[in-house]
Amino acid sequence: MKRLIEIIRRDLRLALRQGSDSVMVVTFFVLTVILFPFGIGPEANILERVSPGVLWVTALLASMLSLDRLFQADYEDGSLELLALTPTALEILVIGKVAAHWLTTGLPLMIAAPVLAVLLHMNGDGFVALLVTMLLGTPTLSLIGAMGAALVLGARRGGVLLSLLVLPLYIPVLIFGVGAIDSAVQGLDYSAQLLLLGGILLAALPLAPLAAAAALRQALE
Repeated sequence: MKRLIEIIRRDLRLALRQGSDSVMVVTFFVLTVILFPFGIGPEANILERVSPGVLWVTALLASMLSLDRLFQADYEDGSLELLALTPTALEILVIGKVAAHWLTTGLPLMIAAPVLAVLLHMNGDGFVALLVTMLLGTPTLSLIGAMGAALVLGARRGGVLLSLLVLPLYIPVLIFGVGAIDSAVQGLDYSAQLLLLGGILLAALPLAPLAAAAALRQALE
């Protein structure tokens, strides 16, 4: 646990020192959502209807922007090899990096989402569902993204390949996230969608670090 906290602190310091990835992710999220009212018109009914899908699709794409740098910087400067030589298991390294990635990308997206939901005239009944689905869904996106980032580590045009790998795996999170918000807006029970999102997160928590660590070992050989 002490080593895990050290890894999270290290990545958070690097992220705050550079700052570009987090700012880029949030800026992309905000600007893309703002463009939708210009593209589909200012009618409140239309914006309210599409708001769950717009927010989730945009958040999904925004979270992918910094995935290719999850391990790449450490791989290029040799830090990843040094970390792999320490007694700490690579799975702990992956969990720490995923946690730092979520704190610098997923958490800001979750904070910005309700503000942008107001811009899209989302029904007030959907705000709680929006926050809960973001809380369950964005860590899953980071975990799945870590697997993809580890698999393409060192590959040419890794960013394009990463998108092709993780997008199909993101689709269930997108479907259940949007479905929960739609059900909440219509006054229906959305506990089933939340349970499915929670189940995906619980499955990804042990499996994603194991898969990512195996891919990192392969890349370092």
